[in-house]
Amino acid sequence: MKEFDLINRFFKNRGHQRKDVIMGIGDDAAITKIPNKQCLAVTTDTLVNGVHFLPETPAEAVAYKAVAVNLSDLAAMGAEPAWISLSLSLPSTDAVWLDDFTKGLFELSQYYSVQLIGGDTVRGTLAVTITAQGFVPIDSALTRSGAKPGDWIYVTGTLGDAGAGLEILKGELQASSEDAEYLIHRHQYPSPRVLAGTALRRSASACIDISDGLLADIQHILDNSECGALINVEKLPISDPLNRVVSTDQAIDLALAAGDDYELIFTVAEDYKSKVETAFTSFNVNATCIGQITGATGKIDLRCNDKPFAHSGQRGYQHFDAS
Repeated sequence: MKEFDLINRFFKNRGHQRKDVIMGIGDDAAITKIPNKQCLAVTTDTLVNGVHFLPETPAEAVAYKAVAVNLSDLAAMGAEPAWISLSLSLPSTDAVWLDDFTKGLFELSQYYSVQLIGGDTVRGTLAVTITAQGFVPIDSALTRSGAKPGDWIYVTGTLGDAGAGLEILKGELQASSEDAEYLIHRHQYPSPRVLAGTALRRSASACIDISDGLLADIQHILDNSECGALINVEKLPISDPLNRVVSTDQAIDLALAAGDDYELIFTVAEDYKSKVETAFTSFNVNATCIGQITGATGKIDLRCNDKPFAHSGQRGYQHFDAS
């Protein structure tokens, strides 16, 4: 199958179609309209076979996750997603694989009213690059640099599930079929917290999504905000399936450092605490307070029931490990 035959068959005029797209797939570039008094938020993520997903991962899950991780980045900025473009590197044109891939791609984009507006296809090692664009009102974007001592630290959802799911897929962890299905699904089909992100505009002082692990990602907030953090590990939100398949200490380790959860970590000043908790209750997303921002610049103080907690494992995934 030739490149343009592939594009026309699997990608052109498929999925959600937005009225703000003037020119989509089929020309040298896409042309879109930006709403009045809105800023454009843009993010790009690449998933590489054998690095970000296992070689045997279903094509549907590969595409779904590729879209989800980009929408999660937009959510962390408080942006509402609008468009995506796709660069797809394929070792060959497998029609069955592409059918499954586009199913996952358009399932999530349809749910969030996001349109595929362009991209590229090349022959090479299997890799998926998504660029996602969205809108955020002027002066409303969430950043990593606004946290202040005294702010409360929250996370959405539960932590550690995706890391456990990966260990199950690699044969390093055993679980019942029901728990394994749940944890693997959390690894392969993350839920971008788009609604949570937009609800946090003008309320959260800082925000980031958890891709490389809670410790690694909150460190970005601390470095950019020039502050520290006290985290109470006994308050980390752990799912029932994860509690059933690993010990308490293992669950804490996974929650702190495994990554791939794509939940949000955000900080909230005392004056906004009740407002944020009420908002999250109204749209049925769990947000758990796990600690507080301190003045100890760059330092993460881990406590368990008010006693120092020693985390001996890695602090998160490193793309370029110096060792």
